[in-house]
Amino acid sequence: MKILLTGANGYIGKRLLPVLVEDGHLVVCLVRDKNRLDLPDKLKSKVEIITGDLSKLDSLNEIPENIDAAYFLVHSMSHTADNFEDLEERIARNFSKRISETNAKQIIYLGGISNDENLSKHLKSRLRVEEILKTSGINLTVLRAGIIIGEGSASFEIIRDLVEKLPLMIAPKWVNSRCQPIAIYDVINYMRTVLGYQQCYNHTFDIGGPDILSYKEMMLHFAEVRKLKRHIITVPVLTPRLSSYWLYFVTSISFSLAKSLVDSLKNEVVCKDNEIQKIIPLKTIHYEDAVKRAFSKIEENAVISSWKDAWVTGTIHSDYSEYVSIPQKGCFIDKREVQFHRDPIEILENIWSIGGKRGWYFLNSLWIIRGFLDKLIGGVGLRRGRTNQNSINVGDALDFWRVLLADKQNMRLLLYAEMKLPGEAWLEFKIIPSKNGGILQQTATFRPNGLSGRLYWFLIYPIHIFMFRGMALNITEYKPKVSNQSVEIQTGSEIIPSNLK
Repeated sequence: MKILLTGANGYIGKRLLPVLVEDGHLVVCLVRDKNRLDLPDKLKSKVEIITGDLSKLDSLNEIPENIDAAYFLVHSMSHTADNFEDLEERIARNFSKRISETNAKQIIYLGGISNDENLSKHLKSRLRVEEILKTSGINLTVLRAGIIIGEGSASFEIIRDLVEKLPLMIAPKWVNSRCQPIAIYDVINYMRTVLGYQQCYNHTFDIGGPDILSYKEMMLHFAEVRKLKRHIITVPVLTPRLSSYWLYFVTSISFSLAKSLVDSLKNEVVCKDNEIQKIIPLKTIHYEDAVKRAFSKIEENAVISSWKDAWVTGTIHSDYSEYVSIPQKGCFIDKREVQFHRDPIEILENIWSIGGKRGWYFLNSLWIIRGFLDKLIGGVGLRRGRTNQNSINVGDALDFWRVLLADKQNMRLLLYAEMKLPGEAWLEFKIIPSKNGGILQQTATFRPNGLSGRLYWFLIYPIHIFMFRGMALNITEYKPKVSNQSVEIQTGSEIIPSNLK
């Protein structure tokens, strides 16, 4: 079958794509920018990439008419605008209109369990999207899921942050709300199985795992899997806004996403029925087994996708590719060149390991403070880390940076700042090989926004001189020092303990 996949860069889309290819389908991925979809060689011959923005109907002309089915995996959960419902409605209408002009016989939509009467704004919006998709006249299969548990999922990472960082939690009363978590493995299995299955046409199914738990129970079971002792005390006095701040400062999510989650957590997300089991008798995974499976993938560095890799709304305002060309006019530039006498591949691997557990090679404590200050003013902070410790792809989150270019062949890495700044910032690493080693070029570029941006640059420039010089030197000097018990990073002027990696 020829399948249209929207949201191919998203958490679900990245996992569904290889499964569809494995099942023998030809997949057409609709993306806003082709550069953001980095495919392994084994998938390229089975995947067609087209560009289009679902919020703009006239940009969807590349969608081929001869598709057999389409997955609609687009939502605006983390959108900062108050009118996200209007955006989701417009996207759904544009998709429905364009898909109705094709030969598609089925649309598959992943929504949220919506069985409460007093639904949150986001769950109401998901229901509205369902209704709009029905107007296309094409057979619609809706799968409604609650909390999805898997390495890189927002729910999993939030629970992980809370459990691993807080031995004692003073939690709002919504932690007693019930939900029916489902493993990402089971979500993907349902999505691949309903494809082309006529018994699933024009049906809506709630999908969930075998356990019904409160959020408090989920956190305590998570702690048991991690062999941690945790205590949770619930209080009725935390307002939704205070609850949002609680999630925002303890976890790696943005404040807009925290608000959306708190608004939705008042609703119980429990399956109304198990009708799908009569058609697809899938044996779903228990919650604790899903957590164990997720950690096994993390330990293997086999995280396919992460919610963190979604663009932070408001940082990149138009076509992402425009930001790959670093501006020169009206910018402040700090450029460092360090000559080295080692294999350039070793230096390249050091660059490709930057951020996350490895850190930034020089005075990590200052980077941590900068991340904390960013959190205080509503930024993303430093807690996002990186999706995979061994690889970097275009579009990945890297602490409070976004990967714009990751070109190993030409030995160049380009990052764009998603922290709160009075301007825009880029950080570029480039290696120029030579006979006996090479030169590392490290360039920090800042385009100020008015007077505040210029004041910001001059105030922090003395710190930048110190930090950027130390970082460039240590990248060229870093060698792992391996012991039986731990690994320390030797970085010239300082040693970074393993607990700061």
